[in-house]
Amino acid sequence: MTIKEAQEAVDRWIKEYGVRYFSELTNMAVLTEEVGELARVMARKYGDQSFKEGEKDNIGEEMADVLWVLLCLANQTGVDLTEELQKSIEKKTQRDSLRHIHNKKLMA
Repeated sequence: MTIKEAQEAVDRWIKEYGVRYFSELTNMAVLTEEVGELARVMARKYGDQSFKEGEKDNIGEEMADVLWVLLCLANQTGVDLTEELQKSIEKKTQRDSLRHIHNKKLMA
């Protein structure tokens, strides 16, 4: 599935099952909440915390939830994420093409 196809799939789902998009501000709050849930799993899996009783390692599910809400926000605000991601890659390539290669902290 491409990013464009993902945006279209989310839009179809919202229109068929979700009644309508939540407001942009509500979805921004939901995105923050979903990032927090992902952070909790990351802290337990890769950090110093352990999973609590009943919690599970559902890192992929949490990442997908973050992506879902981000796709909603992109649809609501008219952002073509494929185009914007390509621009971001180009910007980072121009700006950082040598920066990380010469970063002694990243050398093994």
